[in-house]
Amino acid sequence: METIVNPSHKKSRRASTQEQAFDAQAFLDSAGLARTVAEFRKKETIFSQGDRAKNVLYVQKGGVRLSVINEAGKEAVVAVLGPGDFFGEGCLAGQPIRIGTATAITPTVVLVIEMKEMIRVLHYEHAFSDRFITYMLSRNIRIEEDLVDQLFNSSEKRLARTLLLLARYGTEDKPQRILPKISQETLAEMVGTTRSRVNFFMNKFRRLGFIKYNGGLQINTSLLSVVLHE
Repeated sequence: METIVNPSHKKSRRASTQEQAFDAQAFLDSAGLARTVAEFRKKETIFSQGDRAKNVLYVQKGGVRLSVINEAGKEAVVAVLGPGDFFGEGCLAGQPIRIGTATAITPTVVLVIEMKEMIRVLHYEHAFSDRFITYMLSRNIRIEEDLVDQLFNSSEKRLARTLLLLARYGTEDKPQRILPKISQETLAEMVGTTRSRVNFFMNKFRRLGFIKYNGGLQINTSLLSVVLHE
């Protein structure tokens, strides 16, 4: 289901240094940015690996899994995104096709912004441009940390870190957030281990009170102790 949001001619206000942190969602709602609001059911494909890359997407509600498949048909999950995250931005750097597949992991709402429109806004709306650059730099740091995590940390630490990241630990979101249901197979792919190991550690985390199941997966910030423990 898709609805078109018509752009407004009203100019957006510039954010000053005295104002609070720039709110990307508020800006997208008011800046006269031409975009499409698209809704996806759980497990529905948003775009597929090999599709033409022609727009940038922004998660308003729900969650998105990014995965890639190699020539042998093996799939790997490279990221799980939530509200406030951009994806599909490779087109801005000249990427002609999607290098991975985006799938809704729960009922999801995204803003679909055409590439030319996104480039226009980045050029003329400095507040939004600053927010977007900050987001991309933060995500690059996250990718580097993921690589270090994969190379040097145990699967137990990697799982704990993955759960904390999914709970958006360290962001403005409240701690102990209840996550949408995510399978142990998906967690295993993200962590780089087997489902049986994920099951073992999830049971351990539950016994220790780090997580609990209450209409979803609830993450206690005390899980951080697993990541920090030497």
